[in-house]
Amino acid sequence: MNSSSEAPFTNLTDCAEVQVPSQVFLAIAVASLSENLLVILAVIKNKNLHSPMYCFICNLAVFNTISSFSKALEDILLLFTDAGHLNSRGPFELKIDDIMDSLICMSFLGSIFSILAIAVDRYISIFHALRYHMLMTMRRVMVILSAIWVLCGTSGALMISFFVATTVKIFFVVLFFTALFLILLLYVHMFLLARHHANRIASMPGAQARHRQSGLRGALTLTILIGVFVACWAPFLFHLLIMMICPENPYCECYRSLFQLHVVLLVSHAVIDPAIYAFRSTELRNTYKKMFLCSASRICKQCV
Repeated sequence: MNSSSEAPFTNLTDCAEVQVPSQVFLAIAVASLSENLLVILAVIKNKNLHSPMYCFICNLAVFNTISSFSKALEDILLLFTDAGHLNSRGPFELKIDDIMDSLICMSFLGSIFSILAIAVDRYISIFHALRYHMLMTMRRVMVILSAIWVLCGTSGALMISFFVATTVKIFFVVLFFTALFLILLLYVHMFLLARHHANRIASMPGAQARHRQSGLRGALTLTILIGVFVACWAPFLFHLLIMMICPENPYCECYRSLFQLHVVLLVSHAVIDPAIYAFRSTELRNTYKKMFLCSASRICKQCV
């Protein structure tokens, strides 16, 4: 996944490989790291955000933070390599590169499972509203999060260790489309039932109606998250698919020449997610405002 190292690309056509400066990747990674850390701090700080959905959102932000940190560190090392201070083929550099790529793979898997967990949470909150707090207890949320971390951590390490194997690449692609298919199944069922229940909201007691409307709003937020996730990750996954299906086809090589642009989209995903949270969640926006106002007031007091 090293953006500046040679991607598996052999130029058999007239399509020149597109090069993206390491500084661009570094800037995206730093912006993403800052935004996702802000989301994590906001969820921790505001007790109103201590709910299952925001736990999963915070978990997604943690994976994005790890991905951004890994990419930023990797790009810093690339800058040192370009300056001649590091050997790109040295044992230490290769080991660090493998660790960074393992963390990025783990973050990718974590993003998939976190979004899937949010989808299940929204489904339960909409169609099992009365039993939601019984079904989605914080204890069960912690068990789910622990399982996600163990699975993703182990898978990320194994995938980088054996990435040269075609089986691993197939697993990487199949996992993406399987998770996406499961989420889409939930959504089709969710929105079909939502249409059926739309007329019942007006006749419900106030509290339950508000809870269901909140659940539908959360489902819409998740729809946006999924759309962005697919748009950012699909080109890279399609690149892996092409590597296996037509490694020497000239037309496939033209698509593979855009590898670094695909990586730009991939790392940009972690920048867009926090903006979606801030745009869709009033509670989160208010928390941001309070955090910034508190920071500003402290700075003013220190200046005085």
